[in-house]
Amino acid sequence: MKGVYPVAQIRAAEEAVLAGLPAGALMARAAHGLAVECAALLGKVYGARVALLIGAGNNGGDALYAGADLARRGAAVRALLIDPARAHPEGLAALRRAGGRVAPARTEEVSGADLVVDGIVGIGGKGGLRAGAAALAEAAGGLLTVAVDVPSGVDADTGAVPGDAVTADVTVTFGALKPGLLVGAGAVRTGELRLVDIGLEPELPPAVTRVLEAPDVARLLPTPGPADDKYTRGVTGVVAGSAAYSGAGLLSTGAAICGGAGMVRYAGRAPDAVRARYPEVVVHDDAEPGQLRVQSWVIGPGIGTDDEASALLAGVLATDVPVIVDADGITLLAERREMLRDRAAATVLTPHDREFGRIADGPTVDRVASAKAAAASLGATVLLKGDATVVAAPDGQAWINRTGTPWLGTAGSGDVLSGLIGSLLASGLAAPIAAAAGAYVHGVAGQFAAMAGPPSSADVLDSLRHALHTIAAG
Repeated sequence: MKGVYPVAQIRAAEEAVLAGLPAGALMARAAHGLAVECAALLGKVYGARVALLIGAGNNGGDALYAGADLARRGAAVRALLIDPARAHPEGLAALRRAGGRVAPARTEEVSGADLVVDGIVGIGGKGGLRAGAAALAEAAGGLLTVAVDVPSGVDADTGAVPGDAVTADVTVTFGALKPGLLVGAGAVRTGELRLVDIGLEPELPPAVTRVLEAPDVARLLPTPGPADDKYTRGVTGVVAGSAAYSGAGLLSTGAAICGGAGMVRYAGRAPDAVRARYPEVVVHDDAEPGQLRVQSWVIGPGIGTDDEASALLAGVLATDVPVIVDADGITLLAERREMLRDRAAATVLTPHDREFGRIADGPTVDRVASAKAAAASLGATVLLKGDATVVAAPDGQAWINRTGTPWLGTAGSGDVLSGLIGSLLASGLAAPIAAAAGAYVHGVAGQFAAMAGPPSSADVLDSLRHALHTIAAG
């Protein structure tokens, strides 16, 4: 599990580390790590053509020192100084000593490069690129591009891209992950993210925002022991689907089964469809939620927004077990937020952007802050869907999920996610962890499903078991 830190905390940690190091040592660590990653991308360094896009300050210094390393190994390195008077003097001198050269900061100097290194603006940059830098960034389009610490033009704290920015194939970031590399438009500009350790960890506070990785999820996934039975493994109740949207009930129920629940009880509005498709599910045609023995509830997908659906939601939220609310359930909840009040058990809400706007302010360009504010205000775990899913707990903790594919933006995909999280809740996982782990597994399932072409939500459901097995097997 990796921590994600705002720029202010990164800066403070850097200052603390710098106080105990010789001058230039921290930059040397960063530049060496950058050079190693660049060399790995090039494969053959000798004879490779490398263009360095150099702005002012330490970000450009990192790129210049890394360029010097590549030049010593035989690469033809040229530095394009966007603001020559403010280029890092020691880094520039090191590049020249190694045989690198300075070229005019013109777009034609970028053409033909085997590798472009973006050292224009670092993590303190705000706003889009200025005209000259923007032209160079555009000229780098289509060429293998590595961003130094953060793609220039991306807000490292929020992921906002307010103007022109570099689009990197790989971003080599130093010391710790930054939110802007993981969420929003910034994540798209970041490309593949590689983290170089420069010794900041001892000086960083405990992270309140994290990224789950496969080994973390593998440890969290429920595995039955020899003494377990269907009840101790967890019973998930599902209220999803209706006469008009029976598929939502099938997808949510199927995901709860695949997610490892020992038993699934169905109490929604499409009982015949569920009974016909899943003979292992216990279907309750007219039972009140409070009468059923379950360890979690999934409610919302395809239930509609009429009075009967509202009554079902009120009944589920009146129980004392964890509940995940999605889709129509969120729309209903937006009209009756009092149903969340005084809940003793946990609630997970899984909105996309439009649904989020019905229950909270935003989301703004700072998606992590938006999700955290909503979770605190609603007293619920909020899973904000998107290219990178953000899970926020009421206590300010958050998790960012990076698995998945844009192909998951298909009808019914969220129904699968809801059923999966419901099964993880029933196993006993805390609500934020169940949501974060569920998002991770769902993303992996989406990646598997997309291997054969554009997937349907049923394909994602069919890939869940393979995803769970792959993650658990390491």
